[in-house]
Amino acid sequence: MNLFNDIRSLVIDSLNALTADGTLPEGLSFDNVAVEPPRDPAHGDMATNAAMVLAKPAKKKPRDIAEALAAHLAQDDRITSAEVAGPGFLNLRLAPSVWQGVLSSVLADGTAYGKSELGQGKRVNVEYVSANPTGPLHVGHTRGAVFGDALASLLAYAGYDVTREYYINDGGGQVDVLARSVYLRYLEAHGQEVAFEDGTYPGDYLIEVGQALKDRVGDAYVGKGEDVWLQEVRNFATDAMMDLIREDLKLLGIEMDVFFSEKSLYGTGKIEAALESLDAKGLIYQGVLEPPKGKKPEDWEPREQTLFKSTEHGDDVDRPVKKSDGAWTYFAPDIAYHYDKVERGFDELIDIFGADHGGYVKRMKAAVSALSDGKVPLDIKLCQLVKLFKDGQEFKMSKRAGTFVTLRDVVEAVGPDVTRFMLLTRKNDQGFDFDLDKALEQSKDNPVFYVQYANARICSTLRKAEEAGIASDDAALADADLSLLAAPAQLSVARKLAEWPRLVEIAARSNEPHRVAFYLYDLASDLHGLYHLGKSDKGLRFVNESSQSATHANLALARAVSIVISAGLGILGVTPAEEMR
Repeated sequence: MNLFNDIRSLVIDSLNALTADGTLPEGLSFDNVAVEPPRDPAHGDMATNAAMVLAKPAKKKPRDIAEALAAHLAQDDRITSAEVAGPGFLNLRLAPSVWQGVLSSVLADGTAYGKSELGQGKRVNVEYVSANPTGPLHVGHTRGAVFGDALASLLAYAGYDVTREYYINDGGGQVDVLARSVYLRYLEAHGQEVAFEDGTYPGDYLIEVGQALKDRVGDAYVGKGEDVWLQEVRNFATDAMMDLIREDLKLLGIEMDVFFSEKSLYGTGKIEAALESLDAKGLIYQGVLEPPKGKKPEDWEPREQTLFKSTEHGDDVDRPVKKSDGAWTYFAPDIAYHYDKVERGFDELIDIFGADHGGYVKRMKAAVSALSDGKVPLDIKLCQLVKLFKDGQEFKMSKRAGTFVTLRDVVEAVGPDVTRFMLLTRKNDQGFDFDLDKALEQSKDNPVFYVQYANARICSTLRKAEEAGIASDDAALADADLSLLAAPAQLSVARKLAEWPRLVEIAARSNEPHRVAFYLYDLASDLHGLYHLGKSDKGLRFVNESSQSATHANLALARAVSIVISAGLGILGVTPAEEMR
């Protein structure tokens, strides 16, 4: 059930009726007619822009259309009033029975309430994390991991067929650096003193890897040149790091459907095939790029390279795919990787990148547009940096120095549920200050506590009702007389529950799972507000000693809130709390 869609359908039916009786001209498009909550709740329950968007094409005054529409809508039992406001907006008030019907739907559908067919089964690939396999995931990766996983769950809830994917960046020189770092730890395991130089990784996390390499090959690589051990150690180290990364992701409850290796693109003809596809479209040529904007580097000189005409698909400049010495650029395997996604038949692609990849957005979108002839949209979401605070002090991280704060550090400090929820309380393109102390604070200012407390409060109330001999299971509550829920505070909670299906679709369309976290906080606030009103108004108490019928109705309302909170937390990957400890 999506009440906003239902009322919009009513508005469209009324507009069709006005067209049939000649009030509106034939041939009008109603695509831009919307029904949504008014900016000021005091103005009504819902508002429609129908008169405003139809006035110009209908060649009529907005108020004239609004007044005719209001008269038609008022004939429906669900509408108690339809008032024209301003130049032609139409504010609607709905009968209490409508909101009570929402509660019936929530209780009947359970956590499926709010699920949508928006996606219509379209296949969507969501690529996220994709950290270089050179060490454990740090707090910056954690945000992308949480955001990507919640987005994938949101899209699945909205009716998309979602594939979660991790792109293993194991084809570049940084993996050679990893291999050399592991080799140093291997020598260390043999009792040798070593020095970490030339940008090698000195982190302690490689000590066990070096020992494991010794256990596997003994002293076979001691004193040998890179030509003997580099490739084997590279493979061994990459596998070890990916095992570590999988363990990190598991701590957050994240499971990928696909791990795609960049290395698999080299020497297999896949890069060549992707570029041949672009070349067949006249998008590959030999040319010389203009010097970088601003101050020209002293060592810059014009060089002929193989270029992709990315400007024909929205980029600012054409991009090199092969260097003058014949080596691939970093962009070439990325093109091949996305070509592989297109060839796998995905209808939409979503990439979750770190903030430092902002310059990559236009070129990657241009590549996918060219590869798919504009048929497969690519949305790239950038996750801004996370600053971690504890005891009022900021943690600094440096991956090369081996002193960075890991994902595991954060999860062990506050738990996976708090980690996930907190990182979703800001839009992905906004910076985030993660205060570990505040994340564990039990107050209204801590959103994860506030939402979890609302669910735990409901669960506690239902348990106490059962202990008092009041049937409060879902079957019993489904038979409650919901017409008894007519107080403004009760109907306000029902209105918020009615927004859930609409919120899901809005969040899914915009690829913004943070909207779910915001909604849950507002719903929890309404629930807590109703609970406190019950202290002074016995009729609003969840357990009303003087009326079993009122108690069942109140418990049904509370249970409906719990169902939606559980559904929303499920999307965010957070386990609903049944009691607070």
